[in-house]
Amino acid sequence: MKVVRFCLAEYLDANCISRYNLAKRTGIQYHVIDSYYKNKVYRLDGYNLGRIIEALDCQLTDILTVVEE
Repeated sequence: MKVVRFCLAEYLDANCISRYNLAKRTGIQYHVIDSYYKNKVYRLDGYNLGRIIEALDCQLTDILTVVEE
């Protein structure tokens, strides 16, 4: 079965961006960003994803990956 996983932690670490900084850039609460960072999100919110990729100036494929489970 294929599963969508966040690789936001790797992206932020590689670009020296903190979760706090991303929360400030997007206006999304820190605990929500932290959930994405720790890959503990069970439902994807398209609005939040849009705000994140806009703030990071990246593609969706930069922060999401599909893996075989």
